[in-house]
Amino acid sequence: MKAVQFARYGGPEVLELREVPDPVPAADEVLVDVKATTVNRLDLFQRAGSRPVPNLPYTPGLEAAGVVVEDSNGFKAGERVLTTRAPEARGGGGYASRIAVPASHLVRIPDEVSFEQAAAAGLAASTAWAALFDLGNLKAGERVLVWAGASGVGTWAIQFARHVGAWVTTTASNTEKSETLRRLGADMIVNYREEKVGQVVRNAHGVNLVIELVGTTLQDSIDACVSDGRVVLIGNLGGQHSTVDTQSWRLKRVKVIGGGTLRTSPANEQRILQLIAEKAVSPIIARVMPISEVAEAHRLLAAGEVTGKIVLLHG
Repeated sequence: MKAVQFARYGGPEVLELREVPDPVPAADEVLVDVKATTVNRLDLFQRAGSRPVPNLPYTPGLEAAGVVVEDSNGFKAGERVLTTRAPEARGGGGYASRIAVPASHLVRIPDEVSFEQAAAAGLAASTAWAALFDLGNLKAGERVLVWAGASGVGTWAIQFARHVGAWVTTTASNTEKSETLRRLGADMIVNYREEKVGQVVRNAHGVNLVIELVGTTLQDSIDACVSDGRVVLIGNLGGQHSTVDTQSWRLKRVKVIGGGTLRTSPANEQRILQLIAEKAVSPIIARVMPISEVAEAHRLLAAGEVTGKIVLLHG
């Protein structure tokens, strides 16, 4: 089989499409032909060496959508499946064309959902769901701020929050992105390059929950909260360090929750795919590219000008 790997840390040029041995599934695993995966920020960090991987060469790819090769563990040959735990599979990451996945890590893709849509949902949608509901306990009628609305997680968080009846504000850097986020259901959009986000949101009556994807903006997130608000910290797109006013944090009784590597349960992932099938929510796909163009896909994501997900297709 073929797999995109890197054998040393560096820029996109270290990614190589290689011939590697097919994985042999263990007793609890299902063999899957991978059709689609995506590019995530973590892929870039791993490739560059800022998030070192266990062993080199390494096959990236956090999710994989594909087809079951043979009957196994309750799955039938030909069934279309998704895993958001591809790094734990034998033979992959999703940048591999074939992986052996623990059956408990797989969900079925509804007929109405394409491989591209399933992969574009993948870990981003799973993370957004977990942040909003599993950790954030978002309820209908509450108010939520989603940082980096045009990111993969951001586009899903906006849609899920609106789907359950929350009021949503988000951040964007330009008019084009703002228009896309408004179509997704954002009630208010703040241009973080021109306005002080925490102050603007506070002046608009504040929020109960913040999905914090930037990290360095933690003080703005605290400022945006009403008393007893919650901040779920799941990303550090802006860096790993932030200075906060502990007095304002203390007096407002804001709860800051570290999300770690976050995903929801397979049962909820199945629910997400069904919502896509029902057209209640939609993946935002920036580009669809062959896996052979993975280096260019990494460059595009690093440039920060894409809205939604870059999907990679195996031939």
